[in-house]
Amino acid sequence: MNSARGAGRALAALLLAASVLSAALLAPGSSLTPDLDRKRHVELKMDQALLLIHNELPGTNLTVSWSSERCYQCLLQVLVNVSWGGKAGKPSTAAVAVSTQHGSILQLNDTAQQRELCRLEYKFGEFGNYSLLVKHAHNGMGEITCDLVVNDKPVDSNLPVCIAFLVGLALIIVLCLLRFLLSLEDFQNWISKAISAQETDRLINSELGSPSRAGDPHPEAWRPSAAPLRLRCVDTFRGIALVLMVFVNYGGGRYWYFKHASWNGLTVADLVFPWFVFIMGTSIFLSMTSVLQRGGSRFRLLGRVAWRSFLLICMGIVIVNPNYCLGPLSWEKARIPGVLQRLGVTYFVVAVLELLFAKPVPEICASERSCCSLLDVTSSWPQWLFVLMLEGVWLALTFFLPVPGCPTGYLGPGGIGDLGKYPNCTGGAAGYIDRLLLGDSHLYQHPSPAVLYHTKVAYDPEGILGTINSILMAFLGVQAGKIFLYYKDQTKGVLIRFAAWCCFLGLISVALTKASENEGVIPVNKNLWSASYVTTLSSFAFLILLVLYPVVDVKGLWTGAPFFYPGMNSILVYVGHEVFANYFPFQWQLGDSQSHREHLVQNIAATALWVLIAYILYKKKVFWKI
Repeated sequence: MNSARGAGRALAALLLAASVLSAALLAPGSSLTPDLDRKRHVELKMDQALLLIHNELPGTNLTVSWSSERCYQCLLQVLVNVSWGGKAGKPSTAAVAVSTQHGSILQLNDTAQQRELCRLEYKFGEFGNYSLLVKHAHNGMGEITCDLVVNDKPVDSNLPVCIAFLVGLALIIVLCLLRFLLSLEDFQNWISKAISAQETDRLINSELGSPSRAGDPHPEAWRPSAAPLRLRCVDTFRGIALVLMVFVNYGGGRYWYFKHASWNGLTVADLVFPWFVFIMGTSIFLSMTSVLQRGGSRFRLLGRVAWRSFLLICMGIVIVNPNYCLGPLSWEKARIPGVLQRLGVTYFVVAVLELLFAKPVPEICASERSCCSLLDVTSSWPQWLFVLMLEGVWLALTFFLPVPGCPTGYLGPGGIGDLGKYPNCTGGAAGYIDRLLLGDSHLYQHPSPAVLYHTKVAYDPEGILGTINSILMAFLGVQAGKIFLYYKDQTKGVLIRFAAWCCFLGLISVALTKASENEGVIPVNKNLWSASYVTTLSSFAFLILLVLYPVVDVKGLWTGAPFFYPGMNSILVYVGHEVFANYFPFQWQLGDSQSHREHLVQNIAATALWVLIAYILYKKKVFWKI
């Protein structure tokens, strides 16, 4: 316990120091970011650059159209019209703001003849100043050239992220070095000469961790005193997912890769929720097995499961409801689906499934290598049958349910995607079922495809149909829990099974997606919670456990701090960070609201503060359970 306490205190203090150091390095007066005039012709915002289009074609009016390279099969949108100035040798100029998040596709047409004059692809830099010169080539052939010139260089918008990463890496190195030094006897003797023996003992054993336990694979603080098996790697994994979730929910510095993907594909923000669902499934099996082994009543356990599920759903609808931003919440505008609602439904289905078909963990698997290598799977055949039947329902509804005005089996974003053929078909069957059963006003009003794909209908990423695949995700987490218990004394066996699941699910993902973002049969899609999304993220989850289990629980090389602490108080941290998101000290008035740097410092500080709160609550033995 002393070792865990000491490491946690040291790391919590260093986390706060990192936030302060990052804030100092990235302060508004820092010389790391060049000072640019952002008000040249057009008021530029974050992730924008200034483009000046010079029309030097006599008698020709230009129509400039635009699309993002991330917008799959999208209609080009008119960016600006540039008329001829009417004077020879004096070009007309139009100024327009262009996006810098992704590469841009620009197409210039003759407005009158609707003839394409030129087309170019370019990745603009944030707050850069560019000129596009449209003129006749000097070769006498009448050809038209479109030359892009950089007037003012853009800023490096990713520099704050790099600095924050380097600060974090430096802290990790310092902690590892400190722990290594404390394990050296000579270093301990040097400390003993510098300060009193009593203070040295307190410092080493209470504050910084006892070096004598560094090689103990199961320190006393981690070793269960009774039958229940609590694995630190499970709480650590949950904490990693939760900390990332808090960071991206607070904005992630307003970087595109810390936001959800517009439609197909993965960003950092798309990883955290399914991992949380996965590890919830692992915890379900571990905790329920523990209760049943102690002689707990299945009927009483069923009552607790139903009550917890009910509370999660109620908290999601009443407390953590994004439709509050539309005004005072009423039933007419309340969002019915949501993160906690999906967790509640998923938890109920998976927990009840395990309660109905739970079998005692065979002791022979924990002690003999001759145990059947697939017993952890075959013993769950009723649960697997039910989950696969649910997956069959998802496939049938997704690909065969007729949707009015939309092609059957449509998986696209609607809007201007698919060349604008299906503007009101966002999400295909998934969106149609939600709108039919719940109504537009009870769904999420700002879905991620709205900005890039200009979708026109409400769509909820936590809708009804996607919940089926979240059940599959949680059940794969249950399988991880069964591996932990069935082979708890066979570290090699546990790791082999984690690696096998990782490869198996990864191969399924490759087959479903054809190893591409948009061309597969079932692309990876967080909004749909597609089957390939579940297999891909589950594969990653098994890989993470493959790393965490030997490092945290077997060898004891890492205590899991600081992620372990929020992982132990996940519901409190999640609900708390949502409720107090707009209050100081989690948010404050920024000097420049269009600065990635200032947003990043604010979001890192707010996330670190929740980690600190979780650490303090852990020390006070305060855990919010429902």
